[in-house]
Amino acid sequence: MNRDPLPRRVVVTGYGAITPMGMNAERSWEAMMDYQLGYRYYDRSSDGVQSRFFGVIDEEPNLKGVPAAIRRRLPRYARLVLAAAREAMEMAFHSESPAAYYDLLDCGTIIGSGWAGQDETHNNYADYQRTGLGSPFGCFLSMPNAATAACSLYWGLRGYQNSPIAACATGTIAIGDAFEVIRSGRAAMMLAGAGESLRTDAAVWNIDVLRALASEQEDISKACCPFSLDRNGFVLSEGAAVVCLEEREAALARGATILGEIKGYGNYSDAFDFTAPAEDKIARVKTIQYALQQAGLAASEIDYINAHGTSTPLNDLNETQAIKLAFGEAAYTTPLSSTKSYSGHLIAAAGSYESIICLQALQHQLMPATCHLKNADPLCDLDYISEGHRPAALTNTLNLSFGFGGANAALVIGKA
Repeated sequence: MNRDPLPRRVVVTGYGAITPMGMNAERSWEAMMDYQLGYRYYDRSSDGVQSRFFGVIDEEPNLKGVPAAIRRRLPRYARLVLAAAREAMEMAFHSESPAAYYDLLDCGTIIGSGWAGQDETHNNYADYQRTGLGSPFGCFLSMPNAATAACSLYWGLRGYQNSPIAACATGTIAIGDAFEVIRSGRAAMMLAGAGESLRTDAAVWNIDVLRALASEQEDISKACCPFSLDRNGFVLSEGAAVVCLEEREAALARGATILGEIKGYGNYSDAFDFTAPAEDKIARVKTIQYALQQAGLAASEIDYINAHGTSTPLNDLNETQAIKLAFGEAAYTTPLSSTKSYSGHLIAAAGSYESIICLQALQHQLMPATCHLKNADPLCDLDYISEGHRPAALTNTLNLSFGFGGANAALVIGKA
């Protein structure tokens, strides 16, 4: 491991994603650039579910070559994670093992989820009730750190390990914590991200009954319309997104392609309510300010914000107000957008996927538009890039994620 003075710089050398828009990160970006939506109409009213639009991945991820001893123990969210992680590792190391460059005790894994293998837990118990038998792997299928374990096992990563669970902020927290682990000298390379898959009637109903999901019954353009007067809840989607982070000097020494740099990370809690954001917005503002301070940047130096933008009445206004408080006058000149308007809400994986979108925006020098923003809320009065994808000279981006339980996280992600 590099022994340069602390704190160390942390770069991204690989990323991977599976979303309802595509089975890898590039296809998902291309679909978004083509204004394709990852969610569609489903009538689940016979099962007591009122929401009508969901983002579902029709295919099973390709896990060819993964040993059965790992593969058979993975719930769907973890299978999605492992496939996304394989894409990230291929991008970072091509066909080589990280062991070719690092002591594997210096390589770790932080993979999170919000509800982990809840579907498999429901299904396994139903099988047990019906037949008296359940899966012998039921313990692993319901284990919240199954995806972390799978990535660690598959690549032999023997360093720092953790499995954050922070609802919709999980993926951003996973990347931020991995950034801090490398920055502190505790590791040289980390896999970080999250996955989510909630498809059973029970799991979907558990969220739908809170009236958090989109209530729109017919018009898909109103199912997910962040910052619009028509917003009425979020669209539940499944997916996974993982990044490979490395200490900068070690990555350069091995000839890695640097895709971007994690420059700052903020994480503060509302301590207010299980679902509603704090009215005082103090934690959200502090989260943004701390990420900027750690990055050594002024608000005016952020070129694009990927907003949490859930399309819920409470979040979008609260988030807009928090950005104004944190950015001051720069809030009105900094473009931002919610890409959940294309993907739906990947829950735990939302923040890690939107971090990848920030990296892709930096690569292509293009800011994604907010889709379906046709009836603007006059109280949401910032530049949400509603007119279409916008070319721009991008150097620094900010990714925001806010989750149930009052979790707030922010990442400053800069150009390589």
